[in-house]
Amino acid sequence: MKLPNMKLKLFTQMVLHISIVICVTSILAALFFTKIIDDLSTEYLGKEAMSVAQLAANDKRIIHAFDSTNPSKEIQPIAEKMRKLTGASYIVIGNKQGIRYSHPNPKYIGKPMGTTNDPVFKQHTSVVYIGEGISGPAIKAKTPILNEKGDIIGVSSVGFLMVDVKKRILTYKEEIIALAFLLLLIGIISSFFIARRIKRKMFGLEPEEISYVFKEKEAILESIRDGIIAVDKDFRVLSMNKRARELLVQNLQLDDSFIQNHRLRELIQEVIFSKKEKSNQKVFIVDQLYVIDLSLVKQMDRIDGVVLTIRTEFEIEQLFNEVSKIKSYSENIRALNHEFLNKLNTIYGLLCIEEYDKARELISSEVTERQSTIVFLMTAVKEPLLVACLLGKINRSKELKVDLKIDQESCLDEIPDSIDTHLLVTILGNIIDNAMEAAKEKNNASAAVTVSFTDIGRDIVFDIQDNGTGILAKEQDDIFTEGYTTKPGNNRGIGLSIVKNSLQKLNGQVYITNSLLGGAKFTLVIPKR
Repeated sequence: MKLPNMKLKLFTQMVLHISIVICVTSILAALFFTKIIDDLSTEYLGKEAMSVAQLAANDKRIIHAFDSTNPSKEIQPIAEKMRKLTGASYIVIGNKQGIRYSHPNPKYIGKPMGTTNDPVFKQHTSVVYIGEGISGPAIKAKTPILNEKGDIIGVSSVGFLMVDVKKRILTYKEEIIALAFLLLLIGIISSFFIARRIKRKMFGLEPEEISYVFKEKEAILESIRDGIIAVDKDFRVLSMNKRARELLVQNLQLDDSFIQNHRLRELIQEVIFSKKEKSNQKVFIVDQLYVIDLSLVKQMDRIDGVVLTIRTEFEIEQLFNEVSKIKSYSENIRALNHEFLNKLNTIYGLLCIEEYDKARELISSEVTERQSTIVFLMTAVKEPLLVACLLGKINRSKELKVDLKIDQESCLDEIPDSIDTHLLVTILGNIIDNAMEAAKEKNNASAAVTVSFTDIGRDIVFDIQDNGTGILAKEQDDIFTEGYTTKPGNNRGIGLSIVKNSLQKLNGQVYITNSLLGGAKFTLVIPKR
């Protein structure tokens, strides 16, 4: 259990870091904008000064006043009114000799101007500059005054004192700084709520803890030998472990990080819509059989995706073979135990009533029947796995009360090494089981199944017949489809799809016709080469 101050560690750090970032950003932004304001103000006031100077230079009253006996008397009121209207610090009108005709301070009228007018009079150009005058440093603009003939008769000089400029800029800066502090305050408050929300989203974990948990989960996923794939609701692959990447490269259909297999899509949609997880879903992908578990990914009662756990066909076959062997042994033992108990009870009863001859006859017939079956199979079939499979089905048939007979003319002397015997046992076992179930369902105590086989010629041929309901012609293709079944219960419709897949690996064929017993007849043809 963590101490409370440790739990607040991440929260405090996040608020502090976000606040520092906002503070630094606000200060830099304020400095940046004040620098821009300085530059813009200087440039703008220079242009404004030039505009006022040109306005005064083009005023007809000022131009005509140059021809009067006392120009300053007419020009001074006009210039002062214009200065007050435009906000300029001063407007000075001078003649070609640089003598002032106007000035905000009347005592300077009639005296020489404080700065040179050479660029105006000699170069006939207008200038804007920052210079020192009798009133102090200022942003100045000078432009020539022309008479009606186009001759220069004087100069119009307009200035904005730097003292006034700085006051105006200071006002702008104060507004920017106030805005920056307001944004800083809003940012700090916002960072508090953002940090609290982020902390809640991260379940109160510290960054080091999050990093450790991530690495730990990654190591766990990579160590799992099953394929683990996480997908969202749009079938986009979000993550996968090493085994899943191997499967994706080999068999699973993946395009631009999207699951393309329609069966997988159906399962994912079904789990999301039903909000119920599924397990042990058997799916064929390309030519491989997979068992898939689907688990929901939930976030605050919202389904965000699905995690698929995938096991390969090879692993399934290994488990299937092991389980089949165990199941076969178990069924054999159970069937034999049940049968022998009945026979022992019968023999015990015969001995009790002193019917010794009948007891000997029963024992003799039982031994003879079982011994003859074993001797026949050991003689006719040279492959021990097939012998064990057929003996297991015989014992199973006795437990189900199904009359299972093996044609005494059958022969299987040799199975080529190119044929996988495990696949052959899988095929034969599934079809015999289906035949016994079909016969039992229709005829109950009169259920019958016959098996015959031969290796004469270039193929190995098995015939399995039953007296069940048979298979309609229109259903003969569907029964090999994964999931197709007429029987109740989950995970049905897999046996014959496994048969079809195993036959394809052996390059074999299956034919379905009507049985002489009245049900269905399955003919398996497997080439020796």
